[in-house]
Amino acid sequence: MSKYATGKRAIAISDRSGMQFPYKEMVREWNGSFVHYTEYEPKQPQLEPKAVGGDGIALLNVRPDRTEPSTTVMIPENGFKTYQAGSSIINVNVPGHGLTNGETYLFRGSPTTSGNYGAIPDFDGITGAQITQGVGYAITNGLFQNGQTLTSDYALTNFFHFTVNTDTATSGNIKGGGYGCSIGPITITPWLHNF
Repeated sequence: MSKYATGKRAIAISDRSGMQFPYKEMVREWNGSFVHYTEYEPKQPQLEPKAVGGDGIALLNVRPDRTEPSTTVMIPENGFKTYQAGSSIINVNVPGHGLTNGETYLFRGSPTTSGNYGAIPDFDGITGAQITQGVGYAITNGLFQNGQTLTSDYALTNFFHFTVNTDTATSGNIKGGGYGCSIGPITITPWLHNF
């Protein structure tokens, strides 16, 4: 096998500029061009882009969405208010209640230590037993006032009213109900702990 000369006295012509340079100062570029080291240009990274995979879609350790259990909405202390004397309409103030207009709900007194609900106290001629009757009442969202239902955003969000079956108010415009009352679906599914 033959040896190549070192080229210490040789000259070379640059493929880029066409100028003459010492052969020992020449280098080969990535594209095969023979150029002087001052003219050398490395390969652009954009010519060899890195492979990019698709975006991840599936998640690790997923669970299906659960069905929310039926819950009650707390009524503020003395949140019931009779409309007027001789009327069986009761306004209820529950800020941000989120209850559905026209749906039937059951009123409950404060919870007891035995896991049941206590009675709602009587007020203004309305008996608590009448309010907590087992079939519930269909509610109307809004504040009943001056013979009509106010339907402003504030009234619809914070008030609803219902009509009790047999009792009527003695004086009217009287608050009652006590503390710890709630409203919710007629049947509440018990929430079970999984330990």
